[in-house]
Amino acid sequence: MNNQGRRGALRWTAAAAMIGAVLGVTGCQQTSTATRAAAKPESSAAVTGMAGAGTSGGACVFIKPDGAQKFGHVGWGFRVAGTNRWVYGAVENPSGNLYTPPGGDIGAWHAEGSYDRMLGEMSRDAHYPGNSEHPYSRYRCTNSPTYDTNAARAMIRTVESRGFLVGFDPKTGELTSRDCLDATYDVLKAYRTKGLTRADKLSVPNVWVELLWGWSDKRLTPR
Repeated sequence: MNNQGRRGALRWTAAAAMIGAVLGVTGCQQTSTATRAAAKPESSAAVTGMAGAGTSGGACVFIKPDGAQKFGHVGWGFRVAGTNRWVYGAVENPSGNLYTPPGGDIGAWHAEGSYDRMLGEMSRDAHYPGNSEHPYSRYRCTNSPTYDTNAARAMIRTVESRGFLVGFDPKTGELTSRDCLDATYDVLKAYRTKGLTRADKLSVPNVWVELLWGWSDKRLTPR
């Protein structure tokens, strides 16, 4: 599928997101079910050396397939190039509200550590308030010859302070989003992640993660 086709596959998600809003679905909120979607087999593309001190960049997307009433929830991670350190985080939206103004509590967090520490903390929801019944259960990663750690760190500050939105912006009237997927995409885009599929506003996380062509695909179990 070419890039135009991929973007076309995402356009329908605006309508799906609005249907979810009408039904009371709260984007990126945790759900009560403990059911976990099975992860697909790892991509045929070789993605190796994520844990070591690589000279290139690297990026990961962490997924809760059952999050947000099964629309999915995502978080992110990126390598500090030339080291074995990773910066990772998410916008968890613990209130479940479709709109939280800038400066409000959107459950935004980030941390830094080794690759193994990142996987361990994401698998346990170590930075979440503690009521998630199904931590991140799947992750997809890729090496990236292009990277900009400083820009990604700056974007983290932006997404953590801009509030949360799925639906109509009360200031502009625009149908748009500032949710967990937007945070993940914006941070990894600022990082200059190679092969990052575009995420249009109001895209469904579970649809978008399937379009990360060439990324590894693994189950994440508590550790």
